Amino acid sequence: MKYRELKRCGNIKVSEIALGCEGFMGKTKEEYNKMIDRAAELGINFIDMYTSNPEFRDNLGYALKGRRDKFVLQGHICSTWEKGQYLRSRDLKKAKAAFEDQLKRLGTDYLDIGMIHYIDGVDDFDEVFNGDIIKYCIDLKEKGIIKGIGLSSHNPVVAKKAVETGLIDVLMFSVNAAYDMQPPDEDVEQLWNPENYKNGLVNIDPDREELYELCERENVAIDVMKAFGGGDMLSAELSPFGVAFNEYQCIEYCLTRPGVAAVMAGCHSIEEMEKLSLYYNIPKDERDYSLVLSKMEKFKFYGNCMYCGHCAPCTVGINVADVNKYLNLSLAQGEVPETVADHYKLLEHHASECIECGQCESNCPFGVEIINKMKKAEEIFGY
Repeated sequence: MKYRELKRCGNIKVSEIALGCEGFMGKTKEEYNKMIDRAAELGINFIDMYTSNPEFRDNLGYALKGRRDKFVLQGHICSTWEKGQYLRSRDLKKAKAAFEDQLKRLGTDYLDIGMIHYIDGVDDFDEVFNGDIIKYCIDLKEKGIIKGIGLSSHNPVVAKKAVETGLIDVLMFSVNAAYDMQPPDEDVEQLWNPENYKNGLVNIDPDREELYELCERENVAIDVMKAFGGGDMLSAELSPFGVAFNEYQCIEYCLTRPGVAAVMAGCHSIEEMEKLSLYYNIPKDERDYSLVLSKMEKFKFYGNCMYCGHCAPCTVGINVADVNKYLNLSLAQGEVPETVADHYKLLEHHASECIECGQCESNCPFGVEIINKMKKAEEIFGY
């Protein structure tokens, strides 16, 4: 297992492959315990807990007893339980009661991430960020009851507004190659709507690209939901592309997006956890999402660096994908942020070393003009 840092949360390290809570539902305490045992053995330490179901919270608390400090817990604020069912509420009294119930049932006095439960609409954003909910979250963080404030969303415009407040430390966002081609919408169902894909799409939606780059620059960690599109991406029949990806291609795609720290997988069994953990041992060509993306006639990512690494090996050893990432981050900002400059400086080889042999361009499945990008990077970074 590999780990990435939640830099704005005291540099907490989280496993790249993490657990969504939907796979636990309907299981016994003993089954929870076995799943958490195996997760720990596999090195999985990050768990999202969007559900307010009291049985889930009780069972997970039972499984975490004596090892709470071994796991990074992401609990949702405004996810409430009323009359035997889940309800999202912006009522401060209800949000507080649900959060305190969560701590009690989990048997802990703190959560690592307090995640404001999903905001997809601008009006909802305004209500939360101009009202009592955000004040409550800030108070929880100041008291150490949460280490970081998070927000979950499917809408890149709203997510970007949240990040720009400077208050959000972690963003839970829906990421996969299909959704990334969709424009922003307050109706999350549009991400699944087959009508939006039938005529083909070209390149990543700019709002999504800007969001990922903003998160990278501001050290706001993205933990990914819907990496498999609810399973649709894994089926040729259900995939919006009409082509099946495998689990490892989906994970690789997400982990190569700027800002991403972890992929929340809704594993329903120990076997599914074990399968996903094999990601690190799978041959590179079985993780290679570009093999699928570059062959689709109706869906083009042409000219856009997908950070897939096909440009390698560079004749002089330049990590072209990383140079392109830092270049794009700087171009989007209109200047070179200090953190980006530091990351670029630490690269073993820099754009100025490019000998223009063209091998990278012949390797690139997306037709990126890499030599011109290296020249631009040298111009911007100075070497």
